[in-house]
Amino acid sequence: MVEVNFYDQVDDELLTFAVIIAKTNGRWIFCKHRERSTLEVPGGHRDEGEDILAAAKRELYEETGAIDFEIRPICVYSVKGQTRIDEKLKEKSFGMLYFANILSFEKELHSEIEEIYIMDELTENWTYPLIQPKLIEEAIRRNVI
Repeated sequence: MVEVNFYDQVDDELLTFAVIIAKTNGRWIFCKHRERSTLEVPGGHRDEGEDILAAAKRELYEETGAIDFEIRPICVYSVKGQTRIDEKLKEKSFGMLYFANILSFEKELHSEIEEIYIMDELTENWTYPLIQPKLIEEAIRRNVI
């Protein structure tokens, strides 16, 4: 079981992840990691000493090739429990959730992401099926997307 909670803010040092719900021309953007057959929204770990917004911008660029985009925070979220079949978090992990509207992309990706998918509908083939749909639901509930 996984527990996902939402907050308006927490202490900055608790934020270890940045996750970015992204669209381009009104269509959803998902990433396919080289080692998985599933899809996910862009995001990843914050580097030591890195500002959380800088982490979000870096991850968005690395995972989608976005070079011109508008990005804004949605809220803080936490996850505890089974995140994937092979991974279980004993303690809460906190992240900042963002929304990005991507205006243009680089021609090729330079990361662990094999391909990006630009889709009219949300995927049903989630890497994190107990987490990422909840993040999107919260963004919709907050009228961000």
